[in-house]
Amino acid sequence: MDLPRSFTIRESSHRICNPFTSDKLALLGQAIGPAPGTRMLDLASGKGEMLCTWARDHGVSGTGVDISTVFIDAARERAAELGVADRVDFVHADASGHVADDPVGIAACIGATWIGSGVAGTVELLRRSLAPGGMLLIGEPYWRREPEDQTVVEGCHMARKDDLLTLPELLQQFGDLGCDVVEMVLADQDSWDRYVAAQWLNIRRWLDANPHDPLADEMRAELTTAPVQHVRYQREYLGWGVFVLMDR
Repeated sequence: MDLPRSFTIRESSHRICNPFTSDKLALLGQAIGPAPGTRMLDLASGKGEMLCTWARDHGVSGTGVDISTVFIDAARERAAELGVADRVDFVHADASGHVADDPVGIAACIGATWIGSGVAGTVELLRRSLAPGGMLLIGEPYWRREPEDQTVVEGCHMARKDDLLTLPELLQQFGDLGCDVVEMVLADQDSWDRYVAAQWLNIRRWLDANPHDPLADEMRAELTTAPVQHVRYQREYLGWGVFVLMDR
């Protein structure tokens, strides 16, 4: 049980494995202001940057769950680096079935709602771990611009236009699920660049170091096409944000 190697190659230099910058992650923490001692659960936690930095900056504690052994190792190293390893822990597991042993004040899934087969299922999964009055954090893409045709849809790595909603439609969906949207922090085009463009350098450095690896042809093909695809489609059409929800 692990992520394909291509994921860890692309994101080898990343601390945040989605189109959020460190500044935006810090802004999100400041916006919701978790009280010291707040317990968090972060499903599909990646390299643990949210848990680790919020433990340092806000005094939270909690658990991250991720399927990638590489990311889990990086998260544990980050916790030790920031001096918060006594407050956060990271579990290698399939996050899609994980429920906290005790209710938490913040339950999060930032950019991986496939673990619940979509937004609705992920909200329901997170609710199973949430204490009364707690907050849900959902990171999710949306259509920044409506795609004109299937070429644009596929250029944004989607199969169908209906795979994503517009921003108003997404917020309406949260309401239909019985949630109040109480905060949000949105990525911008520069955030996308920092996430996606950094992958190109990671791939190129990996190719230079591993020219005969069985994965080299696949990664070379990706590097050849990815920059133009990003600026033509993803950068223009895809939005992304973290939405803070509370049950009504």
